[in-house]
Amino acid sequence: MAVFLAVPLKQTQEVELVKPLRTFIQNTFTQADPDDYNQALNEFSKLRNLMISKSVDKHESALEILYRYYDQLVAIEDKLPIAENQIRVQFKWRDAFDKESLFSGKRILAIASGSYEKVCMLFNIAALQTQIAEVQNHDSDEGLKSSAKYFQATAGIYGHMKDVVLSHVQQDPTPDLNPDTLNALVALMLAQAQEAIYRKAASDKMKDSMVAKIAFQLSDLFADAMKLMQLQSLRDLWPKDWVATTVMKQAAFHAMAEYYQSCVAAEKKCYGEQISRLQHANELLSASMTRGGSVFCFKNELARVKRDLQAAKKDNDFIYHDQVPDVKSLPSIGKAVIAKPIPLTSKPMSERFTDLFSKLVPIPVFEAMTAFDNRKGQIVNTEIGRLRESTQLMNSVLASLNLPAAIEDLSGNKVPQSVLDKAAQIKQEGGMQYIDKLMRDLPELLQRNREILDEATRELEEEETSDTKLREQFKERWSRTPSEKLTKTLKEECTKYKSILDAAIGADRIVQEKYAKHKEAIAILSKPQVDLEKSIPSSGGGSGQQSSPAVTSLRQMMEEVETMKAERDVIESEIKDATFDMTGKFMAAMTANGLVNEEELSGAELDQIYSPLREQVTNSVQSQELLLGKIQNANTQFCHEKASSQGGAQREALLKDLASGFDMYMQLKGNLEEGTKFYNDLTPLLVKLQSKIHDFCFARKTEKDELMSDLQKSIVQQPSAAAPAAPSYQQPTSTGPYGETSKSRVPPPRPPPPSLTSTQQPATAPTGTQPSGPSAPPSQPPAQNYNQPGGWGAPAYGGAPQQDPNRSMPAMPSGFNPYNPYMGQQYQPPPYPGQQQPYPGQQQPQYPGQQQPYPQQQQYPGQPPYPQQQQYPGQQQYPGYPNQQQGQPPYPQNTQWR
Repeated sequence: MAVFLAVPLKQTQEVELVKPLRTFIQNTFTQADPDDYNQALNEFSKLRNLMISKSVDKHESALEILYRYYDQLVAIEDKLPIAENQIRVQFKWRDAFDKESLFSGKRILAIASGSYEKVCMLFNIAALQTQIAEVQNHDSDEGLKSSAKYFQATAGIYGHMKDVVLSHVQQDPTPDLNPDTLNALVALMLAQAQEAIYRKAASDKMKDSMVAKIAFQLSDLFADAMKLMQLQSLRDLWPKDWVATTVMKQAAFHAMAEYYQSCVAAEKKCYGEQISRLQHANELLSASMTRGGSVFCFKNELARVKRDLQAAKKDNDFIYHDQVPDVKSLPSIGKAVIAKPIPLTSKPMSERFTDLFSKLVPIPVFEAMTAFDNRKGQIVNTEIGRLRESTQLMNSVLASLNLPAAIEDLSGNKVPQSVLDKAAQIKQEGGMQYIDKLMRDLPELLQRNREILDEATRELEEEETSDTKLREQFKERWSRTPSEKLTKTLKEECTKYKSILDAAIGADRIVQEKYAKHKEAIAILSKPQVDLEKSIPSSGGGSGQQSSPAVTSLRQMMEEVETMKAERDVIESEIKDATFDMTGKFMAAMTANGLVNEEELSGAELDQIYSPLREQVTNSVQSQELLLGKIQNANTQFCHEKASSQGGAQREALLKDLASGFDMYMQLKGNLEEGTKFYNDLTPLLVKLQSKIHDFCFARKTEKDELMSDLQKSIVQQPSAAAPAAPSYQQPTSTGPYGETSKSRVPPPRPPPPSLTSTQQPATAPTGTQPSGPSAPPSQPPAQNYNQPGGWGAPAYGGAPQQDPNRSMPAMPSGFNPYNPYMGQQYQPPPYPGQQQPYPGQQQPQYPGQQQPYPQQQQYPGQPPYPQQQQYPGQQQYPGYPNQQQGQPPYPQNTQWR
């Protein structure tokens, strides 16, 4: 009957998955709606709980559940990273070989790591495969095939694990995940796979030479497993019958290899070799039976070998007379390596696998997309900034020249139409009141964001400070990961947002300065038209310049300025609206290479789209420089032709301020609206960061409380150090009745008990006494128990206290030492603290059956009382001492440990 060994499963418990995963999706994938993933999250959580409950079923359906959960772990590894500093879900797994003994305790390791969960799942998948292989029908071909397949797949899984477990767990694993343990399991599973193949080959009546080679290779495989399992660090790990079974099978399959090779020798008519191999096989099977003991499962094979050996010897003795060679001189059998580990592939284990989070992109792709968006944003901001900077420069130059207002009303009595249009536009945009409102709201938004960031930073610093103090206090016993390693990313994120806010504060200050400089002009343009006309003085003169060549040229160039501004608006829209589909390219790169070279892919794509737009921006800037040169030349000629007066100078200066005020209003409005949007958009990001930090700190606090509880328990359970010896001057120095001190009142060593020689005649037992033992002859004196309250002559058994009528010795006080050199005196030792001292001569009554307790004696739960001691003639019972040494007389009867 085939006997296979199955690996026990690791045990775990349920954990909360939905909430932390949903929070991460909400905080990380800003464009995703967490509600869209509620069903997927619930399915994932249910799948893990189902995995826990179904693991005990030794069936392929249970294995399919484990496959599906493991495939989901692999699928979300790059999308929803479970780690201490990201998605903090702590997985607790118990050592599979944990016997939970009184001394070893429970071996449990808890880590917030998805990689650790994957490793434990791989272990359980392999373990369940061995359990399914164990319960197959090994009397059928299909059962043996299934067992061989599962054992080889298990060997492949454990072989993969021993190479990656340390990098995945990143701390000391439980003994079942130790690389040495996994290496031993690989060897054992390969041996069992080869055994299933051997049994199928034997049942299929394969050639004896091939079966012998399979068996000989099988013996070597079990020898390798035996050596690895008996490493010093693993000897106490395995179930009690594993090593015995392995050692037993190593010798047994060597014997079967010799047996089948003996059949080959018989076919070749090499009868001496046949007998030699059968004898060796018999010896090996006998050794296997000795090694295996109760697990020996080759009784039929042993009987077959003995039967064939007897028949072969008989035939050789009577017929062939072939010489039997030494087994060491025989040629080697050879080996057939058939069982090999099935490597673990990257394909899903389950054929019905579907990714529950297919809509989420892997984190590397998401990070590449974020980096691409940053690169794109830099290009967009740079090119749009170039356009807007050029436009502002052009507006400033025209405002300094009072264009186009100077050529619109040459009479100097009416408000230029361009000024009226600008004033109307400002009123339409909300006027000065709108700017004032934005200026008031901006500091409040800034303060709100600063408070959120400061609170998050403070909480993070407090957690790290607390962890540092506890680490300094408990040293190496504070075993959890230091906060400074986990908070690096969070600190960098806080620093990034702080620098953003500092830059925003500087930009807000510049906006305020610009507003203060142009506030008066903006106020004039915000007035009604009647008040606006009254605010602008008249110049009175020069309508003859209406047809001047300089004026005509300036009007034509003002039209070109408007055309250039319109073209720039179109270019800016094209730069902003440029679209890219980089997700597919990044996914393809990750699938092909395992990583994303974002810089290379992004650079090529951005250059292709933005190169023509950059060229248009450059051409527009260069055209502006030429146009401004022409405008300045024409304006110089216009100023020479224009008649100037004091009133005309004031009017022109005010019109220039109004033109600059309009430009600054539009610029301030855009800046303030962008600033308001920036602060409003920054607030949810800071809230998410604060929530992430709060969740991290809460999880660390929970972990800290658990670790503190464990440390407190271990500290309480540690034995206290022994108290130091009191100095000599503190020792009691009370004197006894003869002037001796307490230090000198130490009883001398016990003398040997008296013995009767052949020349001595035993005294007659005194009247009224009985021997202590049932077999004691009446001629012997009764054994005395000096510890009895009755004193001298009291019976050894627990009877009523009696005085020996033949003795006149007075009753001795409790604790009397018969070998004290002052035993003739009535000496009462000083009482112990709290002990009531009896009156001189007072007897301590003892009733029949009463037990005399001894100090420092304990009776453990379930321990039976010591049997009553029998006394024999001539035997003396000495006073019981708390710690009885070897060679001393037994304790008095009726004494029981308590």
